[in-house]
Amino acid sequence: MSYDAIVLAGGSAQRLGGADKPALSVGGRPLLDRVLDACADAAATTVVGGRRPTARPVRWTREDPPGGGPVAALDAGLRHTCAELVLVLSADLPFLDRETVRSLLAAAGGGHEGALLRDPDGRDQPLIAAYRGEPLRRELALLATEHGGLTGLPLRALTAELDLARVAAPPFASFDCDTWDDLAAARARIREHGTVLDQWINAVKTELGIDLPVDVKTLLDLARDAAHGVDRPAAPLTTFLVGYAAARAEAAGADPAQAVAEASRKAAGLALRWAAEAKAAESPDASRENGSG
Repeated sequence: MSYDAIVLAGGSAQRLGGADKPALSVGGRPLLDRVLDACADAAATTVVGGRRPTARPVRWTREDPPGGGPVAALDAGLRHTCAELVLVLSADLPFLDRETVRSLLAAAGGGHEGALLRDPDGRDQPLIAAYRGEPLRRELALLATEHGGLTGLPLRALTAELDLARVAAPPFASFDCDTWDDLAAARARIREHGTVLDQWINAVKTELGIDLPVDVKTLLDLARDAAHGVDRPAAPLTTFLVGYAAARAEAAGADPAQAVAEASRKAAGLALRWAAEAKAAESPDASRENGSG
């Protein structure tokens, strides 16, 4: 589903003492980059705020005057969009993922004028939402006419007049970092048992510019077989070689996920054969009885 994205990154961050909130890191990655990753397939992405380094190219703009609030910032970003659907996000959402974005876009395309996330406490999140461009422009124009401008207006003044679907937020998808305690909680959660590995893999893929499904279980099983059947250092080296082989296969036209699976299967089979030979060498009598000696 084609869409444009607007990320609002120009707030004053008063509860963070005026810190550059989008640049603060969670899991070794700036908050802004984490949000940009959630909308990586947008046709065009506009960030409203001061320029800063980002992991992928974006267009930059500012509301006039700067600091005019979220409605004015949204209007400034909307001027750089042309898609029928517009995703609007704040820049401080460390756990927003692509599945949640897809759910919003699908709901917005279901006959409504948009869709916004509803957090676990039942609160609407207008800065985690997908809107249809035409109704959004209409309401912004009406507000500007009624109030003589958009500076300082609350988001509810905009969303109250739109027909919006509500999408229940998955756990932590709506978690935002408004305070230092929020930031500490996000950094602690990313290291929790059961989530740290997925978070680390996603961070590494982003850092290396790799957009490839990773079958973590298959690779861990392969590493285990290589370590036990060959030698402990064989585990990381084998998984590296599997990745290299998969990249070559992808360059030759193979499906990326299938290439990883096939390379993993071959390497795992080899590791198991090594283990079988090692076991046979330890018990030569048994190997002769089994016809393998």
